[in-house]
Amino acid sequence: MTMEDDAGRPAATVVIVRDRPDGPPDILMMERASTMAFAAGALVFPGGGVDAHDHALAARIDHGLEQDEAAARIAAIRETIEESGLGVGLIGGLNGDLADAVDGPTVLSLRQGLLAGTMLGDLLDSHGLTLALDQLTPFARWHPAPFEKAIRVYDTRFYIARAPDAQEAVADATENVHLFWSSATATLARCDAGDGRIIFPTRRNLERLALAGSHAEMIAHAAAHPVEKVRPWVEDRDGEQHLCIPDHLGYPVTSEPFWQVRRG
Repeated sequence: MTMEDDAGRPAATVVIVRDRPDGPPDILMMERASTMAFAAGALVFPGGGVDAHDHALAARIDHGLEQDEAAARIAAIRETIEESGLGVGLIGGLNGDLADAVDGPTVLSLRQGLLAGTMLGDLLDSHGLTLALDQLTPFARWHPAPFEKAIRVYDTRFYIARAPDAQEAVADATENVHLFWSSATATLARCDAGDGRIIFPTRRNLERLALAGSHAEMIAHAAAHPVEKVRPWVEDRDGEQHLCIPDHLGYPVTSEPFWQVRRG
């Protein structure tokens, strides 16, 4: 199998950021259920796979993006509503008035509709809402290499979004059993102390996010580096195998001894 013919399922995930006046920003983390096939029990950002309905919605709205990019952002919004009850990238009013905030009960109604099988596009129409895909800032893109033998192979786009006001995050209690807000540094420390586990891409992204002291700094950092598909590789360093990533994408740590890497 070559790198060109092992395309994974497209997926999208969102780093939801909440600024704090007295310290680094909080990031929403979710604990995956132990029964899940992918990243069971791991701490993750909300997100999931891109489906045909995301592409269909992308094809009928005005967004100015490439089709795959628009569908990924729509999937990120949809999955975030389902998993956390937060409506990132949503604006009220058929005219897309940014001042018309989407409140918690409205997002709860969207969540219930999605979980019941109603399509996101239909729910948006019935609630008089529109999508603001530009509220999701591209941050990274990761795709396991064949040698990693991942349980699930996803080509995942990562985005950054500000936490909506007047909404409360609540775990769905199915795919995710617990959620919490924490700075990137605190989440890393928590996992290093044994109170949680994170897989290799999540660790690298948290280390990168920890460089920023606010949502605005995260956006500036994202803009300063290209979004290229990260395909880790194994390299021998001082007689020890390391899992490595490129050193020009803004990551402060670009390798980890292979024996200690946690994967999905």
